Amino acid sequence: HLPSEKRSKGKSSTLNTLKYALRCVKQVKANEEYYQMLMINDSQPPGFDVSSYTIEEINSITSEYTLKNTDIFAVAVSLITGKIVYISDQAASILNCKREVFHNAKFVEFLTPQDVSVFYSFTTPYRLPSWSMCTGAESSPTECMQEKSFFCRISGSKGRDGELHYLPFRMTPYLMKVQDAELAEEQFCCLLLAERVHSGYEAPRIPPDKRIFTTTHTPNCVFQDVDERAVPLLGYLPQDLIGTPVLLNLHPSDRPLMLAVHRKILQYAGQPFDHSSIRFCAKNGEFITIDT
Repeated sequence: HLPSEKRSKGKSSTLNTLKYALRCVKQVKANEEYYQMLMINDSQPPGFDVSSYTIEEINSITSEYTLKNTDIFAVAVSLITGKIVYISDQAASILNCKREVFHNAKFVEFLTPQDVSVFYSFTTPYRLPSWSMCTGAESSPTECMQEKSFFCRISGSKGRDGELHYLPFRMTPYLMKVQDAELAEEQFCCLLLAERVHSGYEAPRIPPDKRIFTTTHTPNCVFQDVDERAVPLLGYLPQDLIGTPVLLNLHPSDRPLMLAVHRKILQYAGQPFDHSSIRFCAKNGEFITIDT
């Protein structure tokens, strides 16, 4: 599947598609080798109380989230093999696929290729908070969902057009050990709570006074960081924008205005000042007005 932004003149040639596929395969392989090397070097992340759970226990503790929110599913991924060790029943219905597709499969196989490196970087073992620390006596389920999250697009099946249709999810990762009944041993896993992201303009809509997000940029107007609150409002995931010029997403008529604003920011050393609104092109191609 060649993304639309990689196609030339709206069409994808077989050669371009094959070249893109080869790059994706190399990227997945490189990330996977790096991931396993990290796991060998950090087999026991320092300072963490990593508790061990059975599959039945994982199903029980995650049901507190999956049963309350029909847009959430839970999945445990082996940090050694990358394979799915556990996935909740909700995943099949949310991703519109059969549960059997997850059997003995690697989780990254369901991610869009450009998000694979994002997944690996956010699930590096020493970065993960321990699930047992999160669910201690002094922790609440709400606090558990406040951990550092990231975004990935996931697909479970093809649409009527034969193309893979990816849905955006907010992923909250945790570290745990899972008791493997078949191997009669424990293995380090990443438990993920995946929550589907919906447009902020569809019911239930995000109220106008809550449509607020922040971004940071380099001195030459390149996205440096994007607040997760921007995802349902712009349609882009943070990784789609980070490293790209801000001006590319603005309405052509508003680009000179943005440059003038940029000059004022440098002149006033970042202090607030009066300005005009600008139009930003969302993921679906429509322009939204931003008061910034």
